[in-house]
Amino acid sequence: QGQLVESGGGLVQPGGSLRLSCAASGFPLENYAIGWFRQAPGKEREEVSCISSSESRTYYADSVKGRFTISRDNAKNTVNLQMNSLKPADTAVYYCATVSGGVVAGGLGCLPDSGSWGQGTQVTVSS
Repeated sequence: QGQLVESGGGLVQPGGSLRLSCAASGFPLENYAIGWFRQAPGKEREEVSCISSSESRTYYADSVKGRFTISRDNAKNTVNLQMNSLKPADTAVYYCATVSGGVVAGGLGCLPDSGSWGQGTQVTVSS
């Protein structure tokens, strides 16, 4: 699984956009299914979106469908999350992690592997 580092968070107005990036160090991210998760203060971590290692099959939580887009940039060894039409409810710390390839390929969701979580990146949506 290796080490993953999230970046790109910040403060935006409702309706604004942000692009998050998940970067891998020391291993090719393109060989792994990757998921984005988020956790708001006092709440449990929830799945947001994930992408398979091949065929680029994707999954989106109902709460973000039509607004978020997950993609790969293999040249930069990253997985990105483009977030548009942001709402205050999107406010959370966002994390990326390797996930079960079979689960995301089957369109069933994002099941994280047993690795540790990083620091994440803070996204705040407020006027």
